[in-house]
Amino acid sequence: MVELSEPSDPFRDVRELVRSRDRAALATALPQGAWPYASLVLVAVDHDLSPVLLLSDLAEHSKAIAGDPRVSLLFDGTTGLAQPLTGPRVTLLGRAAKTGDDRLKRRFLRHHPDAAMYAGFRDFSFYKVSLERSHLVGGFGKIRWIEPGELLAQAPLPDLAASEEDIVSHMNEDHADAVQLYAAKLLGLAGEGWTMTGIDREGIDLRRDGDAVRLPFEAPLPAASAARQTLVALVQRARAV
Repeated sequence: MVELSEPSDPFRDVRELVRSRDRAALATALPQGAWPYASLVLVAVDHDLSPVLLLSDLAEHSKAIAGDPRVSLLFDGTTGLAQPLTGPRVTLLGRAAKTGDDRLKRRFLRHHPDAAMYAGFRDFSFYKVSLERSHLVGGFGKIRWIEPGELLAQAPLPDLAASEEDIVSHMNEDHADAVQLYAAKLLGLAGEGWTMTGIDREGIDLRRDGDAVRLPFEAPLPAASAARQTLVALVQRARAV
């Protein structure tokens, strides 16, 4: 469950909700305007919050996107609440288009390693959703539309996106003990085998089997060069717990 804080930076909490989810409900318009269609999809979110999807060309939502690229994705943050309607959920609206960007493909597959089994099939394609608007329901009476400029107050760091794969590989291969510390001490998670799947200017993503979790930084990275110092500081914080 993600709780939205008030009033410090509510949009950072919205970003964290979106980034912490590895699946969403995708709504598309079936061909010829027959019916709206909703389905469950796996999702990875890029540094600029653009959702990335891997879809079969044979799926109904892919056929719908081919005729009308407008989509919406619902990210649900109400898990574990006795009264789910008091919890936060965010709908991102945008236009989906196939992408051949290898960086986006690799980012998706780090977040969903099992998808590598079928990602190379001819009838599967990667899509990037270009955001146009979002809608927040933060609980009863906490409802508003958010424009892209509001939602992403700080621009992503291109250098961090370019070096992300190397950072993640380095942490998993050379500092696996640090990743376990993040999970156990800072997030209170049991078990070994946690791996880092992503890093952006506001936090890191971890995964163990079917569990995907998010560890936010205390403050956004001012530059890509600050990533190492921040990761070391997290280790020190974890050891002090």
